[in-house]
Amino acid sequence: MYVIFVEFVRPLEEVDRVAPAHKAWLETLRAAGTLLASGRRNPRTGGVILATAPSREAIDRLIEADPFHVAGIATHSVFEFQPSLTAPDLTHLIGR
Repeated sequence: MYVIFVEFVRPLEEVDRVAPAHKAWLETLRAAGTLLASGRRNPRTGGVILATAPSREAIDRLIEADPFHVAGIATHSVFEFQPSLTAPDLTHLIGR
C-alpha cells in the first residue's frame, strides 16, 4: 500500500485549470481498484492519495500519468507501508 503526498509547485490558478483532468485521472484509478482514498490537504497546498499497486514501479508509472505531474503543477512523494492494524471496517486492507 502507498501513501502519495501531492505538493503544488505552481499557483492555485494553474492548479484549478488542470484539476478537472486530475480528478478524471483519480476516477480511473478508483474504477481500477487502485485508489483507496484521496483528498485535498488543508491548507490547500496539495493532496493525499492512498493507493494499492503490485509494485513501487507501478505507482511511479501511475504518477507519470497524473495531469498534475505532466503539467508540472505538482511533485509527488511516495511512502510504502504494510497495514497491520486497521479500524474494523478496513480489515480487508491488511495483507494487501
